[in-house]
Amino acid sequence: MNKFRSFAGAAVLSLAAFGTAHAQTYGPQDEGRRFNDGSRVVCEDVEVQRAASDPNRVAGTAAGAVIGGLVGNQIGSGSGRKLATVGGAVAGGAIGRNVQGNQQEARGDRVVEQRCRRIHN
Repeated sequence: MNKFRSFAGAAVLSLAAFGTAHAQTYGPQDEGRRFNDGSRVVCEDVEVQRAASDPNRVAGTAAGAVIGGLVGNQIGSGSGRKLATVGGAVAGGAIGRNVQGNQQEARGDRVVEQRCRRIHN
């Protein structure tokens, strides 16, 4: 039984080594490279978060919506006040999300990276 376990362990290790030895990564220098099987390397810019505590920008959206709603409520009168409040909340939420995104990008929380991969046609 021990010989079987040793053989099985060696087989698993050799398969794992084979899989990692043939793993291929591609960079921007490989973009457009074509292979015999018809596949090619394509690169694209991807926005990536780096240690952001609020990657979906919920705090900025919520704060902006509250502030925008309060400002909108001060503007309108009668039934127009409700419309102004809703409009202010929507606009404030969009502005708050954008402001938080700009702050995260300035701090380096969100960066754009070029990622390349091999695609099959």
